[in-house]
Amino acid sequence: MKRTSMFSIALLLLSLTACGGEAAPAAPTEAVISEKTEAEAPAELTNEEENTLKMTIGGTAVAVEWEDNESVAALKEFVKDSPLTVQLSMYGGFEQVGSLGTELPRSDVQTVTQAGDIVLYSGDQIVVFYGSNSWAYTRLGHITDKTSEEMAALLSGGDVALELSTGGDAS
Repeated sequence: MKRTSMFSIALLLLSLTACGGEAAPAAPTEAVISEKTEAEAPAELTNEEENTLKMTIGGTAVAVEWEDNESVAALKEFVKDSPLTVQLSMYGGFEQVGSLGTELPRSDVQTVTQAGDIVLYSGDQIVVFYGSNSWAYTRLGHITDKTSEEMAALLSGGDVALELSTGGDAS
């Protein structure tokens, strides 16, 4: 009710000043602009949340800086309607590997990985590192909120489940 009244007053002032040739007062005009911005903001946040790829490892949410590439776009599309759980298995004492159940586009390049790196291997395997390796991978992202020690604690204790989802998941 308050917004409607404020909007009506601002509209009246604008129409009166348009007829009289004087500039409208700054405050009512700003109020109208603020109301519109506030009304539009939640829709923008919702769209951004729907497009955000989220990851948990063993039930622990991790912050990921995702690459801007075709592989990540395809992965987002693959999990947009329902989360994907991947059973990761220990490999080599520095990584966990699991099948995505689908093949993603790839652009493998020789890469030296570090703890927290997330890569695509052979187009259908996701790999999360808690150590270092050198191989031809497609980069997917990097976990930004864990140290090397925290990554080792999260991944080196045995096989673990990884979950990928978006804000647009139906579940």
